[in-house]
Amino acid sequence: MILEAATLDVRPGLEADFELAFAQAREVVAASPGFVSLDLRRSVERPSRYLLLVRWERLEDHTVGFRQGPLYPRWKALLHHFYDPFPAVEHFREL
Repeated sequence: MILEAATLDVRPGLEADFELAFAQAREVVAASPGFVSLDLRRSVERPSRYLLLVRWERLEDHTVGFRQGPLYPRWKALLHHFYDPFPAVEHFREL
């Protein structure tokens, strides 16, 4: 199993709109083959920062299946305009 981790810095003042859009985006990513689970957390110290954790069966399920698949344009349209700066994404595997 692969854990995708990203820190999402949302433009201040747009947090409520981001959370509404993310509720829709959650359904989009959940429909992707290889998706296992998703967790989104909001920072206590920085209310405009979120931590996104997505579990995938395989790395390629995220990097190829989702990002290069037919669902990604909808994810992008829902969320990408909220970020400043654009988030860096890392993948981790269990030891």
